[in-house]
Amino acid sequence: MVATTKPAEYGAASIQVLEGLEAVRRRPGMYIGSTDQRGLHHLVREIVDNSVDEALGGHCDTIVTTIGADNVVTVVDNGRGIPVDKHQKANKSALEVIMTVLHAGGKFGGGGYKVSGGLHGVGASVVNALSEWCQVEVRRAGKVYRQDYKRGKPVAPVKAVGTCGPDDHGTTTRFLADTDIFVAGHDYDFTWLSQWFRETAYLTKGLKLTLIDERIDQEVTFFFEGGIVSFVRHLNRNRNAIHEKPFYVQREMPTCLVEVALQYNDSYGESTHTFANNISTIDGGTHLSGFKSALTRTINDYGKKNGLLKPDESLSGEDVREGLTAIVSVKLGEPQFEGQTKAKLGNAEVAGAVQTAVNDGLNAFLEETPQAARRIIEKCLNASRAREAARKARELVQRKGGLESFSLPGKLADCTERDPSRAELYIVEGDSAGGTAKQGRDRRFQAILPLRGKILNVERARLDKMLQNNEIRTLITALGTSVGDQFDPSRLRYHRVIVMTDADHDGAHIRTLILTFFFRHMEQLILDGRIFIAQPPLYRVKSGKEERWVYTEEQRAEAQAQLGERSEVQRYKGLGEMNASQLWETTMDPVNRTLVQVNVEDAIRADETFDMLMGSAVPPRKKFIQTHAREVVDIDL
Repeated sequence: MVATTKPAEYGAASIQVLEGLEAVRRRPGMYIGSTDQRGLHHLVREIVDNSVDEALGGHCDTIVTTIGADNVVTVVDNGRGIPVDKHQKANKSALEVIMTVLHAGGKFGGGGYKVSGGLHGVGASVVNALSEWCQVEVRRAGKVYRQDYKRGKPVAPVKAVGTCGPDDHGTTTRFLADTDIFVAGHDYDFTWLSQWFRETAYLTKGLKLTLIDERIDQEVTFFFEGGIVSFVRHLNRNRNAIHEKPFYVQREMPTCLVEVALQYNDSYGESTHTFANNISTIDGGTHLSGFKSALTRTINDYGKKNGLLKPDESLSGEDVREGLTAIVSVKLGEPQFEGQTKAKLGNAEVAGAVQTAVNDGLNAFLEETPQAARRIIEKCLNASRAREAARKARELVQRKGGLESFSLPGKLADCTERDPSRAELYIVEGDSAGGTAKQGRDRRFQAILPLRGKILNVERARLDKMLQNNEIRTLITALGTSVGDQFDPSRLRYHRVIVMTDADHDGAHIRTLILTFFFRHMEQLILDGRIFIAQPPLYRVKSGKEERWVYTEEQRAEAQAQLGERSEVQRYKGLGEMNASQLWETTMDPVNRTLVQVNVEDAIRADETFDMLMGSAVPPRKKFIQTHAREVVDIDL
């Protein structure tokens, strides 16, 4: 029955106007993405980015960020200091305008910044709005100015509170994130923040960045005279470089400043990372297009000119990028990013600028270092031969019906749903668990693919060898996207791909091998949010007729406390230990299950982690295990 209550009158009085920064506090996710740990880190980034913008303009060379024992964040720089004189239009101090008005700052063509990372102009004001309190001190023209704020509102006007030396200048910002907004508390992650500081220091040559965490008594300082050349060496530290000196070019073009560094190694993957105004553009853009085009053309031209390639022989883009580690960084006045995440650069003119810089610089590098040039082209030729071998292997498999969607692998238990957006594929460890999953699934939309044992570690194998592996070939066939230069994510047969392995160290290893395959050969599926990890329960806690499935040690302790210490506890190490109905109820039923979506929030950190865990260099992996051994809570013997 439809309710007959008279609705409220909709008129002018119904229109709500949010004054000042009230909109930020009401809808924080619109400005910082989320109010979890990621959003908390965003506050630190916004303030530090303002200081980095001073460094990009040549006005600052030192930034110190401190997380106090009381969770107060302090950022100190030696830049010019935020202007404090009266803003004519606002009739108040420029400092107050910057800290309390959205879209106010020196980054909108007013001459304050030639290059800037944060072009939304909401950084400082948003941090102010989402802080319980904030304080800004400016050292400028021999005086120290201060203004205090509470939840975004000034406590009093800007005032001079002291003097400083003529060479003392800069800005100090202190803030305490508001736990009314960040309900999980002040959970700053020193490791994550230090990784970002390291990356920023690489991209801003000559900038000294210090992070101090008084809560855990840790401090780290980053300073790289070599800039992105040091960045490339860092990324290649666990790989064997095939030429000692990295290539580097810096060119001031009419449209932007271009910086590119690269070095080849003996691996089979590619690690190219792009940045625009120090912002990581994980989806690439015009600067990446220009780089790829220049790299392919220059290496081919040099090879043919010097007799290293036959006149009718050409290397493809994939050939010249195998084993490549590269950083492409551009700095421009008016970057145009596609999407809210700034993940892709759209400025058309940047492609030509990067192409010209790399063409000229790389050609000179190859001419000046003929031994390195020969090794690079030999590496590319080996990649070309392997690619041809992979093509023949793929054609052979296709002739046998192994990589076409009309000939699905026999071990795949497909679903009846033909709309990919409604279908999901469970990649299951072992035939036993696969059999249980087939019995417990909803066959209308859930497909099951059991994999036998541990698949090939693709971090150490070329595409041609990878295609000879039965389990990987079966997986590629089931997904329908193909791989290599024929990879097409639009042909994915299931829009939710779920990795379901045992809750023991073997299961974790298999899961890592599968994720390595996706990251290196089907990364777009991760970026599209198609890859998930199933969370099977660790324990069943039972007392009489009442039972509970729990997924963590904390939940187990809580369940035992509620059901009594004499309750029966069963540990599930393998999926096969559950019957079909239990597996459905705990891990496969969309109503009850827990899935973890795989994403690449930090592509560089992910690249380094996969290389360290799955690459050929043993010492870094051994060091990682030794460092984190004490953190292991449960290991199966």
